[in-house]
Amino acid sequence: MIKIKLPDGSVREYAQGSTGMDIALSISEGLARNVLAAKVNGKVVDASLPINEDSDFQLLTWNDLDGKATFWHSSAHLMAEAIEALYPGTKFGIGPAIETGFYYDIDMGEKTLSSEEFKKIEDKMLELARQKNEYSRSAVSKEDAIKYFEEKGDEYKLELLEGLEDGSITFYQQGNFTDLCRGPHIPNTGFVKAVKLMSVAGAYWRGDISRKQMTRVYAVTFPKQKELEEYLTLLEEAKRRDHRKLGKELELFAFSEKVGMGLPLWLPKGTMLRERLENFLRRAQVRAGYSPVITPHIASKELYVTSGHYAKYGADSFQPIHTPDEGEEFFLKPMNCPHHCEIYKTKPRSYRDLPLRLAEFGTVYRYEQSGELHGLTRVRGFTQDDAHIFCRPDQVEDEFMKVIDLVIYVFKALGFDNYSAQISLRDPENKEKYIGKDEDWDKAEAAIIKSAAAKGLPTVVELGEAAFYGPKLDFMVKDALGRKWQLGTIQVDYQLPQRFELEYTGSDNQKHCPVMIHRAPFGSLERFIAILIENTAGNFPLWLSPEQLAVLPISEKYEDYANEVFLRLQEQDLRGYIDHRDEKIGRKIRDAEVNKLPFMLIVGEKESEQGMVSVRKKGEGDLGMMPIDEFIKIAQEEVNKNIVKY
Repeated sequence: MIKIKLPDGSVREYAQGSTGMDIALSISEGLARNVLAAKVNGKVVDASLPINEDSDFQLLTWNDLDGKATFWHSSAHLMAEAIEALYPGTKFGIGPAIETGFYYDIDMGEKTLSSEEFKKIEDKMLELARQKNEYSRSAVSKEDAIKYFEEKGDEYKLELLEGLEDGSITFYQQGNFTDLCRGPHIPNTGFVKAVKLMSVAGAYWRGDISRKQMTRVYAVTFPKQKELEEYLTLLEEAKRRDHRKLGKELELFAFSEKVGMGLPLWLPKGTMLRERLENFLRRAQVRAGYSPVITPHIASKELYVTSGHYAKYGADSFQPIHTPDEGEEFFLKPMNCPHHCEIYKTKPRSYRDLPLRLAEFGTVYRYEQSGELHGLTRVRGFTQDDAHIFCRPDQVEDEFMKVIDLVIYVFKALGFDNYSAQISLRDPENKEKYIGKDEDWDKAEAAIIKSAAAKGLPTVVELGEAAFYGPKLDFMVKDALGRKWQLGTIQVDYQLPQRFELEYTGSDNQKHCPVMIHRAPFGSLERFIAILIENTAGNFPLWLSPEQLAVLPISEKYEDYANEVFLRLQEQDLRGYIDHRDEKIGRKIRDAEVNKLPFMLIVGEKESEQGMVSVRKKGEGDLGMMPIDEFIKIAQEEVNKNIVKY
């Protein structure tokens, strides 16, 4: 007998060799009908795989991320089977699950797959799914695997086999399709009830631009047709909220080929939005004891050699800038932390001077491949709301918890209420990726875990996701569409202070090395604003709106009164414009609505005679005619309601 520990902590005994499906059936037949795979000692496996030792065990369904990934990877095999049946001779690369479904890289020779053929492939997939063919796993010798794909004429699978050791190779077969695959897979094709091919794109084999370009077919599947319909509705809403589309319509930012790919140009309205976010955080940082600093956009190569960034990221950065002086090299700044270490060193520090909190809205530059650039979410130049706290070891936990408070304040003020925290630790099996002593890593990881627990944060632990110099706490935020984004981050670092030989004089009159905490509540302003645009659909809270109102004179006759009204509003720090165009009032109102103006103030004969304004509010419609001071009070109350006090 073997002991099986379930997620609720209970332990059950089963005969050695029992499968995940056996365990599911012993719990509930209804549960067993929904089981897609199992997780045994942290590893996802087929539900049919025998278990031969005491194990921690979890059944995976569609409601689990690992269950979805298994479902979609199995669907990739199903799509490959359909394509092979419809287009004999197609060769196959890889077909993994991704966050929003799956893809398969295929080579159809001279044929080009068009979206007009999607329906035919979808129908074939559903036809094959209804056959309820099992996904059967078999171990294959390397010799037999090579022979199989040589006979099939699939050079891509033969190349994948080159890197595999004999004894570690498995095939999966469902219906008439056999693939080289480690698995795991769902029990049978019958679980797939809804299919949608999404798009095709070019993809170089193994990401190598010198290799053949294959066709990458993206698709998604669901266990219910209704879920597919809901997903497609969500996609349409995502398109409506796309920050690239709204950024152009609302005149927030632009890109120029002449300026360069991935380098955004902030237009006046977008600049106002950025400045409001920056000022919002600056005020909070002043109250939290941060001192502002500014560092250059370039620095000597030696700075990044000392920090270790050059060794880790030098090949992925922009190429060095060579000056007329022989051997002198500069780099575009890829991060701010080494500069802040040098600021720390500008004078002797005592234990009484710590913590020292240095904050900067620092623009950094990182080379991203052109194919990976995406609006504001993936750019080559971006501004971090960066700060570095230099503190004594006994201050680390307290300072870390204060930063957690600051991040949560930012999220609350900007309407991100659905968030969790990811504790990103070092990969214990691959320590060469990191710098520093084990004991320092242990202390840093313990401080993060303890601080997160003290603040009651919902957390998950991810091994291998730490920065090369220290573990971190990454904040994952869900937006209005349920999508998850990584925004704020906090990192504990024992390494950079040592590499820069930072020190302070302790109470014992001896020299000690401080600990460094890196933090960025927004992460990058560009990415944060992109997510904010999509989360709000461009309907920003009043305090943040670049333009809060439009004064709309009914005709040219009332422009003087409109100017008088607008001046009163400006004196109260309310922002907007007067629409002086020679257009009918209906057109002016429609245009203001398209531009997502929170308030419209209409002025005509009645308003000018009585010293009043007629107010329309976005989302609520006509609020009626009122004195200007009454409107100012309404607007100011809304601003104050939006901003949470820190």
